[in-house]
Amino acid sequence: MIQRRSHSHFDSIQIAYRAEELIGAASNRYKITVQVANRAKKRHRYESDNIDDPSIKPVMRAIIEMSDELTQPEILGD
Repeated sequence: MIQRRSHSHFDSIQIAYRAEELIGAASNRYKITVQVANRAKKRHRYESDNIDDPSIKPVMRAIIEMSDELTQPEILGD
């Protein structure tokens, strides 16, 4: 039987790498974990109806956003 890798499998690998980047760049693992959790909680509370892709959990979305901010600081500029 041929086993296919699901799309979510690739996403979870990407999420894991991005989480590693965040933890590696942080001076304190606990603080970065709390920051991710707080962002996920805030997004879930305020944007639960307007989520672009409902298959991505708030914590995963927070990790993606925060790692993008880390690797692409130009997106932070207002």
